[in-house]
Amino acid sequence: MAKPRIKTCFTRIIKEIIMAIEYRRLHFMQTVIKTTLLVFLVTTFLSNKLAGQGQYTKPNKALIQKLKATENLVALWQFKEKSGKSKKATGMAKFPLKESDTGIKVLNQGPLSGHSIELTGNQYLTLANTEVKALNITEQVTVLAWVKWTGEQTGFVGGLWNEYQDGGKRQYGLFISLPHYNGDNQVCGHISKTGRPTPPYPYSLDYSASKQKVTPNEWAVVAFTYDGTYAKSYLNGIFEPREPELILHTEGFKETPDGLTHSKNPYYFPDGMGDNVSDFTVGAVLLKRGMGNFFKGQIGGLVVFDRALDEKEIKVLSEI
Repeated sequence: MAKPRIKTCFTRIIKEIIMAIEYRRLHFMQTVIKTTLLVFLVTTFLSNKLAGQGQYTKPNKALIQKLKATENLVALWQFKEKSGKSKKATGMAKFPLKESDTGIKVLNQGPLSGHSIELTGNQYLTLANTEVKALNITEQVTVLAWVKWTGEQTGFVGGLWNEYQDGGKRQYGLFISLPHYNGDNQVCGHISKTGRPTPPYPYSLDYSASKQKVTPNEWAVVAFTYDGTYAKSYLNGIFEPREPELILHTEGFKETPDGLTHSKNPYYFPDGMGDNVSDFTVGAVLLKRGMGNFFKGQIGGLVVFDRALDEKEIKVLSEI
């Protein structure tokens, strides 16, 4: 009678061992599945985060095609040429932008062409005033750009803007952060009729400034339009109006002892733009001390139209 009990006990032990092995195998498989799922979720999260920060390496063909098909295109620069080469445009002419003395690095990253220029704070591109041709816009204008700004200083993106020669040859220009007259860390669209400072003030205050602030070190679409009456600033395709506010540094003047109060977005300016014909520059403007207002960061594309695109058009171009 002892043998059957031994056999039964042995069989029970074998079954328990098999069950333990199966349990461990199941537990192991569950662990593998959980780990795989976790890795997938983390990878997806990081990929999305990097995409949000703009790790663009391929051309956005749909956006390029849409820009080229938009009416009144004057110039579209994709900044895909090698360092040391002129940056040529698509549009009414090639408008070759020449580098400043220091070689400008071209990175294999950008939301438009998959490339961008990296400006380090003392570099710029220029097109001589004798070659600007259709860029000498005097009625309506739109300037739109894809940028990753470091947030360290005022940055000129692009336009016809000269603050010193012959008393000033300002016309139109897209800036980031003009804090003197309520444009700190904001998208600013500068316009001028006379080319000179706004009397009685020492500088030109005629610019729109977005309500939203530009986030440093992230790709953003910055733009402004001018329709002959109002200048509007956009950030990532969105126009947000600003309520009338006291403009900094306008108090204490004979003409405005209590300062100016008006909206910065849209900015009312019915005077129009002057035919002042300065150089077209990207990344800096001419000041009394020399080139200044250097943009620091990356510019992945710049486009100019000789009409004011509407809000829907700006939004579409910013979201493709």
